Amino acid sequence: MQATRIIAIRHGETAWNVATRLQGHLDIPLNAMGRWQAGQVARALADEPIDAIYASDLLRAWQTAQAIAEVAACPLSADTGLRERGFGEFEGMTYAEIEATWPEMSLQWRKRVPDWAPLGGESLVTMRERVLTTASRLAAQHLGGQIVLVAHGGVMDMLYRLATGQDVQAPRAWHLGNAAINRLLWTPDGFTLVGWADTGHLERDSLDETSA
Repeated sequence: MQATRIIAIRHGETAWNVATRLQGHLDIPLNAMGRWQAGQVARALADEPIDAIYASDLLRAWQTAQAIAEVAACPLSADTGLRERGFGEFEGMTYAEIEATWPEMSLQWRKRVPDWAPLGGESLVTMRERVLTTASRLAAQHLGGQIVLVAHGGVMDMLYRLATGQDVQAPRAWHLGNAAINRLLWTPDGFTLVGWADTGHLERDSLDETSA
């Protein structure tokens, strides 16, 4: 059975990542570190055969994908199905602020209650279905090839769960680093994990004279 190879990348760092402030669907750009990370992951993938790049339309993912597309010289398309989880009224707040303002809802969130959603936001079950549908649709267009998906921590988390058969409520024991390289296979039977959280390209000793 033919498979599509997927390189899944979380966007580079933003100021709100550093501040532990929930971004959700808010459009926050990369910070200086995030731009450096985007350049590093682009160079790490420079020799990869890539048929297409698909990215969330939110700026932090789009900027990361643009850096990859410039080096790979292949088509880049936006897909709203790759957006971060919608956090509704939680968006723009820090974890501490959420806990102080809505202690009951904060507990539901931290317990990963599958059908629970923040006010105006998205449940884990809904997001899982969105990620499954979107990633499968895009991969099905490139059987036998390789694509890059540039998205968000929540999307990476769902892809890992889909590839390893873990439900949405299982405690997370895997990394979701900014600009890490994650690899999966897709067939019509589903996703398989190949490699996860490769950050060798982000080590500071990988700097050269043009990226210092």
